[in-house]
Amino acid sequence: MPKITFVAHDGSRREVQASSGESLMLAAVNNLVPGIDADCGGQCACATCHVFVDPHWASQLPPISPTEEEMLNFTAERRENSRLSCQIPVTDALDGLIVALPMGQH
Repeated sequence: MPKITFVAHDGSRREVQASSGESLMLAAVNNLVPGIDADCGGQCACATCHVFVDPHWASQLPPISPTEEEMLNFTAERRENSRLSCQIPVTDALDGLIVALPMGQH
């Protein structure tokens, strides 16, 4: 099972075990990671699962879809490394992935 680290805006870290095949959002929700609300249940319709992907990992993720791009435009803290965690499928290759949470989601 891949280990994923979520970093809160205050720098505190939460490492969780994720199952390959589930979304990063689902891994966060199943492990009660604060700041991942997932209001739409992973349908890419709300942006309440916004994360900042550590730049080291960005090239290993699937490209941003037009729908994800549109939803990211609604986030207050969008950055170049912004993604919606519902759109990131967990794979064994993502073992060690680090993502940070925007301040506005805490």
